[in-house]
Amino acid sequence: MQIGRLIRHAAATHWRTRMLFPSATLDAIEQAIASAERMHAGEIRFAIETALTPLHILNGMAPRARALDVFANLSVWDTEHNNGVLIYVQLADRNVEIVADRGFTGRVSPAEWEAVCRLMEEHFRAGRFKEGSIAGVDAIGNLLARHFPPNPGQTAQSRNQLPDRPTLL
Repeated sequence: MQIGRLIRHAAATHWRTRMLFPSATLDAIEQAIASAERMHAGEIRFAIETALTPLHILNGMAPRARALDVFANLSVWDTEHNNGVLIYVQLADRNVEIVADRGFTGRVSPAEWEAVCRLMEEHFRAGRFKEGSIAGVDAIGNLLARHFPPNPGQTAQSRNQLPDRPTLL
């Protein structure tokens, strides 16, 4: 099993990632995040990783563990109200993970986050990467709006603490 995963990751190319997530799709995701963030006080980051390194694979790193690393590396935890959410797409493993900051503890159930992941993965399996990404952002935006309504006193600058542009790792 580990050999198959190693081969799958070694064969994954950034070129293919750019085909699945061209600039127009990244622009659409960025616009969806900006639009969603106007409806709540939370922060959404979107990261796409083509493949893990051979060392990560040999050490048995799971997509969830890598998502937690990316969450920290992109400073999603560094929001004023601890209400940042990372959508992590790992293409070689065909996996979507959502990591939410501690401000969501007791507010959003793991089943709700999992439902968003499965929704996105379903779209991705059908080759609808743009639609799946936007559906995921919209679903998370709805969850955030329920628990972190917008603060009318905040300026747009102070409200948007993290970049909206998806990150290609």
